[in-house]
Amino acid sequence: MKLSRHAKILELIKIHPITTQEELLQKLEEEGYSVTQSTVSRDIKTLRLQKSHSIDGKYRYSAPTGIQPDVKNGFSGILSGSMVSVDLAQNIVVVKTFSGMASAACAAIDSMNLPAVVGSLAGDDTIFIACTDSDSADRLMSTLKKYIS
Repeated sequence: MKLSRHAKILELIKIHPITTQEELLQKLEEEGYSVTQSTVSRDIKTLRLQKSHSIDGKYRYSAPTGIQPDVKNGFSGILSGSMVSVDLAQNIVVVKTFSGMASAACAAIDSMNLPAVVGSLAGDDTIFIACTDSDSADRLMSTLKKYIS
């Protein structure tokens, strides 16, 4: 549950200009996570979130650039615990996950800041990852297959 929540937090701060722990707590509750403010505070510390200026001049939470070692281990856990299969369609990598896990796995992949990834889209149990070219997609597919148990 913690790894899924961490992936959700990374996803939320990427799409919403969250400025306080209370706002993050509210967004998590809207997503179905029942957590306390102290849990959110620990999650922020664990994920090493930082506050940075947004375009409007306000501070908002953001993920650090690059992956910190303990966060990377968390991503490995999310990926290995959720992925069922990985396939390739030209420059698009298609990842099948257990039902309801695609969003968390996709957030983990997005947070890795992989240079060959142009964008991604997650449904309930499927992720589409667009890569810059078919060779990059093939390398990404090989990398992701290592997470399948």
